[in-house]
Amino acid sequence: MFDFLKKIYLSDKGATAVEYGLILALIALTVLVSIAGVANRTVGMWDDVANEVTDVS
Repeated sequence: MFDFLKKIYLSDKGATAVEYGLILALIALTVLVSIAGVANRTVGMWDDVANEVTDVS
């Protein structure tokens, strides 16, 4: 993995480096959006649980 990143970093082909940068940015954006969606659903689930427990008490 590190050899691959080193080869990209030392590459003389600027276009290739830019393409890899764009791919990495898109992957990072996808991960962040996915985590945000899961976080919102999880918070909503625990809010529902808390409300049910409060109503039963």
